[in-house]
Amino acid sequence: MATAKPPFQTLSSPSLPSPLKLHPQNTTLKFTSKPKILSSQNPNLPSPPKPLTFISILRSIPDWADGIKERRMKQRRPLYKHQDWIRHRSSLRHLRHLLSSLNSRVILSLVPPVIAFTSVAAVVASYNTAVIWHLLPEVFPVLRASSLPYQLTAPALALLLVFRTEASYSRFEEGRKAWSKVISGTNDFARQVIVSVEKDSSLKTALLQYIMAFPVALKCHLVNESDIRTDLHDLLEDDDLAIILSSNHQPRCIIQFISQSMQLLDIEEPKRTVLESKVTCFHEGIGICEQIMGIPIPLSYTRLTSRFLVLWHLTLPVILWDDCNWIVVPATFVSAASLFCIEEVGVLIEEPFQMLCLDELCVRVCENVQEAMRSEKKIREALIMKKEAASRKPSLNGHPTSGDEQKNRSNSSSSR
Repeated sequence: MATAKPPFQTLSSPSLPSPLKLHPQNTTLKFTSKPKILSSQNPNLPSPPKPLTFISILRSIPDWADGIKERRMKQRRPLYKHQDWIRHRSSLRHLRHLLSSLNSRVILSLVPPVIAFTSVAAVVASYNTAVIWHLLPEVFPVLRASSLPYQLTAPALALLLVFRTEASYSRFEEGRKAWSKVISGTNDFARQVIVSVEKDSSLKTALLQYIMAFPVALKCHLVNESDIRTDLHDLLEDDDLAIILSSNHQPRCIIQFISQSMQLLDIEEPKRTVLESKVTCFHEGIGICEQIMGIPIPLSYTRLTSRFLVLWHLTLPVILWDDCNWIVVPATFVSAASLFCIEEVGVLIEEPFQMLCLDELCVRVCENVQEAMRSEKKIREALIMKKEAASRKPSLNGHPTSGDEQKNRSNSSSSR
């Protein structure tokens, strides 16, 4: 039997850092009566080191760069405030960005291709130098070619990169707009519940819990390696959380909780219809986000861009040899770093949910709903006091007048 927690225990706290912060799970070794010798049978035991091979040595640098990039992708991104915008448009931003280049995940991800193509340029330059200095037999020719094909295909490569990046940014913008609708829909839904539901305080509190939990569950559904149990632990009761965790689609399960809670509310039918219409934005948000997540830019487009860039930089040293000689090495380095950087940015923003500050948005939603619930009673009491004070204003004969008498008096004075 799950232990019951006080309903909506996070209402007293101004923020929700704990449920939306990822905590690593503690892994413990479990010993049984029969010890397991093979590491493949016991996943808790460390696996034996893999033998070094030529392929593993070649993959060491790409694996290192990919590991750093993926760890940086999991970092929480804050929402910008006024001071952040001042720093963002500061005149020192160029120097700051240059000095922080080695910490950029985009630049670190370019280490494998840039090193590879710069090495190819160095090999071509060394070979041509050896042929020119007659260090090799005369059978070996100097690798050179006309630059006319590159002049003709350079605009095509530029347009391909621009269209690829623009298509990725369109997906990023679509994901941002979808989450904006989810956040605004959550705030509006909670406001309608707070205003419309006057009775059933326990069921009303539970309904607001489910409304706040939906964007958190949607974030965990979209972001890789999210711990939904930790994120929803302080937002939902243990019994509700167990049902949601056992579901194959946690956001839709929370929508079912919301729908069933509204059916049990003791409210008028028009108000119930208005509240049920607010669930539509949740279904639309799930549909748009899952479509973005499951359908990438056509793979032929991505593969064409990658193959074009690879072939371009493999033959670039041969094209530039007559004009640059050994300068082909830094020229290839600059070209690979620039063009592959543009392509890498397009790949990163193609999946927008890792780039958006979803954790902060979920925290902001919970804070807004909690603040609305805390201030509901105070605002209602203040408005009632104003209404009563207005009804007690003295009339011409010294007696208090009602609101209708004051309205008639104001209309007669305006007609004069």
